[in-house]
Amino acid sequence: MTDLLTLSEVSTFLKVPKSTIYKLARERRLPGHKVGKHWRFVREEIEAWVQNSGDEEPMVGAAAGNGSRDRFSLN
Repeated sequence: MTDLLTLSEVSTFLKVPKSTIYKLARERRLPGHKVGKHWRFVREEIEAWVQNSGDEEPMVGAAAGNGSRDRFSLN
């Protein structure tokens, strides 16, 4: 069975405010799944996201060379 985390649990795990988790998930910069009005996160996906945080791979659909931000930028 896949271990699902709530938004609060991800916030605690990453040590960032819930508002940051909402923003990153909504912008699809953090892997998450919306169930109704609630966000759920697969623990393995979050752990992989943290492990790969140094990658400079652009977001899917981002055009190269037009000033696109990396997926972990908060701006």
